[in-house]
Amino acid sequence: MRKVYVWFGVCLFSFIIFFFSNSQRLVVSPVSLKESISSVLPVTNTLPPLSLETVFLNTHGESKEIWKDKSWTLVASGDIIPARSVNQQTVKRNDFLWSWKNIIPILSSGDITLINLESPLVSNCPVTVEGMIFCGDQRHIKGLQSAGVTVANFANNHMGNYGLKGIQETKQLLEDNAIKISGLGYPAFVKIQGITVAFLGFDDIGPHVSPIGKADEEEMKKQIIEANNQADVVIVSMSWGVEYTDMPSDRQIFLGHLVIDSGADLIIGNHPHWMQPIELYKGKMIAYAHGNTIFDQMWSEKTKVGVIGKYIFYGKDLVDVEFIPTYIKEYGQPEILSGREKDAILESLQQQSNRMSF
Repeated sequence: MRKVYVWFGVCLFSFIIFFFSNSQRLVVSPVSLKESISSVLPVTNTLPPLSLETVFLNTHGESKEIWKDKSWTLVASGDIIPARSVNQQTVKRNDFLWSWKNIIPILSSGDITLINLESPLVSNCPVTVEGMIFCGDQRHIKGLQSAGVTVANFANNHMGNYGLKGIQETKQLLEDNAIKISGLGYPAFVKIQGITVAFLGFDDIGPHVSPIGKADEEEMKKQIIEANNQADVVIVSMSWGVEYTDMPSDRQIFLGHLVIDSGADLIIGNHPHWMQPIELYKGKMIAYAHGNTIFDQMWSEKTKVGVIGKYIFYGKDLVDVEFIPTYIKEYGQPEILSGREKDAILESLQQQSNRMSF
């Protein structure tokens, strides 16, 4: 028995010596651990699920380092309306990058860039600073090109302001410049890193000028199901809600849940001209309203504020979101906020979003 104890003691002592002499080789950093796991498992299985906390934690740089080349980014704007005073200021300067210049670096940083274009671009557009019938000079296409716009959503309540002719003119202009269009009753498809992304758009405001997509419940379900059969990811733009309100209406919430239940992966909402919260519903994100990006509503602070969203996907899964606050200082020219101003906007958006979770 004594020999057994001696043998056990020698083995234990040898193990302790071995462990401490090799401890440096046994230490693995959290990042390298995640990277080693991700080589055999999808990264999304090794990271916490997307939540309001992770969205507002400001750890997006760390996330990008982990995912590296395996991710792709959708950049999405708020309302872009190159009409009325925006158009007048641009024409006066003869500078059709004027309203875009401060946000071009952000918009063009995405693998795919989606905007809500809420104004037709037509020939002989009247230059005015008043009225509610919107149009923009066709030379605004230079701004869209410089911002790297991939898809422009037409499903909103002002794209039809110049009737079918205005829609067709704008459609032709964008297609001639390799910009795809959503919201005309069929999906726009974009391929990125082996993933097919379908973009749809629906307007719940009106008046509805055909072929702009109307937020008819059965038609939305049909189009989303069909898009799902042809694409890996389905992203839906919604024009909805009540103007100048900072929380979604019951109708918005109903439609948002319907769209997700029908198979959409992400909803980008606009129209209220104020920021509205984000909601995570069944693991999918609904951004109810990004606020104004380019517009001339200078009569209140809330109409000057918006966010540009950077939606980061790993394969088919949305894994991170970053919101970049903007502020319109001059008629239609936004700038990127930083420091305390940026923090205040994000804190407000987080508070709004937390209210949605109750």
